[in-house]
Amino acid sequence: MKARVHVTLKPGVLDPQGRAIQHTLASLGFGGVSDVRQGKYLELDLAETDRAAAEKAVKDMCEKLLANTVIENYSIDLVE
Repeated sequence: MKARVHVTLKPGVLDPQGRAIQHTLASLGFGGVSDVRQGKYLELDLAETDRAAAEKAVKDMCEKLLANTVIENYSIDLVE
């Protein structure tokens, strides 16, 4: 089973990298972008075959390592 994890900054958290991307896009002539929020994407190959157990394991991974839950949100997609 594969888990796809998206980690993004919570609304209201300063995102200097997103701001830098927005400014660079504008300097390249892409002026129609009013905001950029950046994040990270992870793919995990899991040995677990039980969907509920896999989801719990990945959630635990996110809470302990993959996301800083004080400032970041995460979402999990499981693909069999």
